[in-house]
Amino acid sequence: MKILILSDSHGQDLPVAKALDREWPIDAMIHLGDTQEDEDEFSEILAGEEVPLFLVRGNCDWYSSLPLDRIVELAGHRIFMTHGHGHDVNYGTKELAQIAREQGCSIALYGHTHRPEIDDSSPGLLILNPGSISFPRQKGREKSYMILELEPGKQPEAWLRFL
Repeated sequence: MKILILSDSHGQDLPVAKALDREWPIDAMIHLGDTQEDEDEFSEILAGEEVPLFLVRGNCDWYSSLPLDRIVELAGHRIFMTHGHGHDVNYGTKELAQIAREQGCSIALYGHTHRPEIDDSSPGLLILNPGSISFPRQKGREKSYMILELEPGKQPEAWLRFL
């Protein structure tokens, strides 16, 4: 199962469309908050494709009714999703990792920092941040997203991609 993971698009649909075009076909798409659009507006980017879309609310999604945290199960993997601002991710992922483990998740996804991260240093937990598809903050300031490959009974594989 190929999953496109995005965060922090801040109303900029063109980079999202570029990532979709580059990675198509996908089996699901996850956005980790700060779309600054409602769910229907954002889902129009998929142009009618029947692809599951999983969203959480970010700190800039002021009028959104989306949840702050969400758990989904895909290809036999339990995934904790959050934007991260409510879990102090600017200061590290210790709290995020603890919550994900308490919820029985083997993957934790977050955004908010606009800096990509792949952290597999915690036994049994893969922590991913795709960075920002629109306003990156890491060295080099390249717009980024991730691809997550999941298969039942296999270790997840994640790749950081740049536009």
